[in-house]
Amino acid sequence: MEALQQAYEARAKKLNKIEKVKELKTPQEAYDKLQEYAQNGYESIPDEDKKYFLKCFGIYDRPATPERFMLKLRTSGGFLTSDQARVIGECAQEFGKNYIDLTTRQQCELRYLRIEDLPTIIKRLEAVGIDGYQTGVDNIRSIMCDPLDDMAFDNVLPTHQILLKLQDLFLYKKEWISTLPRKFNTAITGSFSNRCNVYSHDISFVLAQKDGVYGFNMYLGGKVGIVGKNADIFLKDESEVLAAFSATIDIFKEYGFRDNRNKNRLYFLIEAVGIEEFAQAIRKKSSIDFAKSGESMTKLDFSDPDHGRVQLRDGTFSLHVVVPSGIFEGSALIKVARLSEVYGNKQIRLDMEQSLYIMGVQDTELLLKEDFFETYKSVNTPYLNHLIACAGTEHCPFGVIENKNDAIDMANYLDANVPLENSRVRMYWSACVKGCGIHGLADIGFEGCKAKLEGEAVDGVHISMGGKLISEGQEGHTVIKSAPLKYARYYVESIMLEYKKLKTKNENFESFNERVLSRHSLAKVGFVMKLNAYMRLKNIDLHLSFNEKSKTGKNEEFEVFELGRKLYYQLSKKEAYSAYERFTNVLKNEELEDIRKLVPNVDENLALMLEAILKSKEEKRAVVFSELEGLIAL
Repeated sequence: MEALQQAYEARAKKLNKIEKVKELKTPQEAYDKLQEYAQNGYESIPDEDKKYFLKCFGIYDRPATPERFMLKLRTSGGFLTSDQARVIGECAQEFGKNYIDLTTRQQCELRYLRIEDLPTIIKRLEAVGIDGYQTGVDNIRSIMCDPLDDMAFDNVLPTHQILLKLQDLFLYKKEWISTLPRKFNTAITGSFSNRCNVYSHDISFVLAQKDGVYGFNMYLGGKVGIVGKNADIFLKDESEVLAAFSATIDIFKEYGFRDNRNKNRLYFLIEAVGIEEFAQAIRKKSSIDFAKSGESMTKLDFSDPDHGRVQLRDGTFSLHVVVPSGIFEGSALIKVARLSEVYGNKQIRLDMEQSLYIMGVQDTELLLKEDFFETYKSVNTPYLNHLIACAGTEHCPFGVIENKNDAIDMANYLDANVPLENSRVRMYWSACVKGCGIHGLADIGFEGCKAKLEGEAVDGVHISMGGKLISEGQEGHTVIKSAPLKYARYYVESIMLEYKKLKTKNENFESFNERVLSRHSLAKVGFVMKLNAYMRLKNIDLHLSFNEKSKTGKNEEFEVFELGRKLYYQLSKKEAYSAYERFTNVLKNEELEDIRKLVPNVDENLALMLEAILKSKEEKRAVVFSELEGLIAL
C-alpha cells in the first residue's frame, strides 16, 4: 500500500469545496428535514442541502426549471416490475408534467417536481421498492447489467442476483453515504453481447473464461472518454466478486484524491500508482490471492433493437420499445405496465440506449397491434434505433445545447434524405464535455459546444467517429470541431451517403468505419464531409468518395495531393500533376464555359482551394486540411 499512501499524500495538501461542505452535516440530517422543507417551501432549504446533501438521495435542484426538482431513481440493472413501472408513471403524470427521462444508466428520472410533493412521491415509490438512495454525487451509483440477463440465449452467468448483493454491501448503510471522494460507477455482465456498455465504468465485472471455467475479469478506471483497464484479476464466483468490489471501495475511500474534483475519480488514482500496484492492493485488502485474468468473453455488439424482438430461453420474446433520446411519458409507462401484464410476464427492463424491453411476450404480433406502438415503435429507422441524448440545456445546468430534440431532428433529417435498409448506426449525443450521452463510444458522436457563424456564437457540436462497444470497447476521435448545428446535419449526411454507397450487405457503420474510413486520416474524413456538403448545397455536380483501398498511409500531405488530383480531374478532365495549367480563378478562365459544361455551378471557392493544393505541390510543401476549410465555409 506504500505507493497508494505516497500518491494520496502528494494530493492531500488541500480539500475541494465539496469535501468542506460534507463536514457541515451528514446527508441523513438533510434528508430527515425533507418533510419540514415540504411544509415551509423552497426558500427554507439551505444551499448546502440543495447543492449537495439531498442529491445523495437522488433529489436534484434544477436551476433550469426554477423551484422544481428532479428525482433520480435507482432501478437496479434496469429491472422493473409492472407495479413499479405503474407507480413511477403515475407519479410523473400527477406531479411531474407527465415527463420521464430514461437514462444511459438504465434509470428513470422524474422532473418538474415541487418540494411540497416530494415526501408523497417518495412514499409511493418506496411502497413498491423504488427510491433514489445514493444515486447522486459522491456515492456508489446504480449498478448496470445486461437488461436481458438470465433470459437471453447468450447469457452464460446470470448476474442480477449478484448485483443485488453488491448493492447490499452499501445501500441504506448510513456510514457509507457520501464517503467516497467522487462518484463510483459499476457494471456486471455474464453475457457475450455488450448490452450495458460494460467496459466504461469505475469497476466492471466482465464475463470471462479461464481453464474451462466461466467467471469474471475485472476492469478498473473507466469513465466518460476512458475505457477501463484490465486489472489482471479473474473472479471465479459470486463470493470473489463481492470481496474484490468491497476491497476496491475501501481502497478508494482511504486513498482516493479529494482535492481537484475534476481529477478525483478512481481513474486518476490508478494513473498515479499503476494498474498492477492497484491490483496487488486489492489482493492484499481482500486477503485473497485472486487468479490472473482469463479471456474476456463479452465481445459482441448487440443487434436487438434492429430486429425489435429477441427470443428468450423459455421460448417467449422480449419486445423492444424505441424511445428516441429517452424522452418518455408517465402515461406511456403506465401503458407499458399494462401491456407487460396482458402480454408478458410483468417484467420490464430498461437498456443503456434509453429505451426498454417488455419481457416474456408470447405473441409479439398481437402485442404490436396495440395503439401504443403507433407512437413508440418496436423497430424504428436505423437513425432512431440506437439514438442517445443526455438532458441538455432544458434540464441540466451544464448543458451547452438543447440536445435531445437536436438529436431527434438530425435523425429525422437523415431518414428523409438518406434512407437506409439493413443498416445500423449508433448516434450518441452529449450536451457538454461531461459526456453523459457517452458520445465517445458512438459510431458518430456529438458533443455540444459553441461555434462561430458569421461572427456570432451559436449552438454547435464536435463530431467524432469510431467508437466501439465490441471487444473491450474503444473511444472515437473528433473528425470535425465546432460545427454549427445549422450545418452539422449536412456534414453527417455526407458520410451517410458514403456509407449507403460503399457498405456491403447488412454491414453496420462500425464495420464500415473500420473497413473504409479508418484508411484515411481524421482530418481528411472531416474535410471531405464538409466539402461534399458544400458542393451539394451549392448544387455543384461533383462528389468526392472515399477510396476503400487508400494507399496514402493517413499521411495528410499525400492525402491533400491525392484529393487535389481527383478534384482537378473531375473539373477539367485533365491530370493535375502531369498537365498542370494553373487552374485558378476559374470564373475568369477562358475555359470556363467548357468546365461548366462538365461541372455546372462550379464556383471560385473551389478554384481557390485547388490553387492552394496545386501550389503546395509546386512549392514542395504540404497544405493541411485545416488551411483549406476556410475556402469552403458554408
